[in-house]
Amino acid sequence: MTLGIFAISIIFMLLGMAVQYRLKSKFATYAKQGLAVNLSGNEIAQKMLRDNGIYDVQVTCVEGQLTDHYNPINKTVNLSRDVYEGRSISAAAVSAHECGHAVQHATAYSMLMLRSKIVPAVQISTNLSQWVIIAGLGVLGFGGGNQTLLLIGIILFAVTTLFSLITLPVEFDASARALRWLDTANITSAPEKEKAKDALKWAALTYVVAALASVAMLVQYILIYQGRSRD
Repeated sequence: MTLGIFAISIIFMLLGMAVQYRLKSKFATYAKQGLAVNLSGNEIAQKMLRDNGIYDVQVTCVEGQLTDHYNPINKTVNLSRDVYEGRSISAAAVSAHECGHAVQHATAYSMLMLRSKIVPAVQISTNLSQWVIIAGLGVLGFGGGNQTLLLIGIILFAVTTLFSLITLPVEFDASARALRWLDTANITSAPEKEKAKDALKWAALTYVVAALASVAMLVQYILIYQGRSRD
């Protein structure tokens, strides 16, 4: 069974690397294709926020690549420099997507609210689950294993898996909001919108792979627990 866990980890690690490579390739391609409206990612973000009646969210520039994110705690849309200053299809797609999260927050989108509520539990489970599971399995010098510890570890890991699954509709919805707005606000032409949709699709796939990997690992842990319970 532990061999199965190792195999699943390798498979999804390779799959994740492949998706990340494709994502970076797509974004690099669309980053070279300018928008007809010639607006920067910052300008697009500002406009989307205003069009949705949001005035208490700041747009900031952060370092790094693909580091773009929305922070609901301090209400900031954080865009990487290439997106913040860029006037490309990639910049438009990413900035609108992150503002999509701000719109979700402003409208109390149920899945985003649920995800925010379980963040404290996820932080605990992420830090502890693997160590508790290792102790429960009795590997790496942790003795002969303990069924109770293993069950506790599985429950902790299940919280992390739940978070990964809840993240999927949050990300898909943010992209859908972004694409609708890009169209109705006349930021992108029809061909540009299709390319923005393609870029966001590959970004979403990274979350899909992570969720599938988490589910597969959780099932494997449960099977191990059930197998040992029958022994």
